Amino acid sequence: MIRHQDIKAVHWQPRLGADGDVVEGIDDIAQCIATILLTRKGSDPHRPEFGSDIWKYIDWPVDRAAPHLVREVTLAIERWEPRAILVSVEPAIENARVVLRITWKIARDALETVTEVRL
Repeated sequence: MIRHQDIKAVHWQPRLGADGDVVEGIDDIAQCIATILLTRKGSDPHRPEFGSDIWKYIDWPVDRAAPHLVREVTLAIERWEPRAILVSVEPAIENARVVLRITWKIARDALETVTEVRL
């Protein structure tokens, strides 16, 4: 279990699915991106515009859904995660599931990072 005095980063949050653990720094941003994209707009009563509408395209053929998914990911990350600059979004199919490979970099850094979101 992580104690508060052991946290070194300014930005941190509890690690989803791991009681007592936290994510810091770049892992915090990656978890935020996944949370933003997997949250349906309208599901947070205090922030009804928070999240994305990628769920609308889950059952579409990938070739038709791809431009919509890219648009929704771009809009959501640009609005809700100012610490990240989006580089690219690549939708793909893996084991009959849509996977969004999102390449981004920290707004104050040149290092690129990849986050995968599985729908």
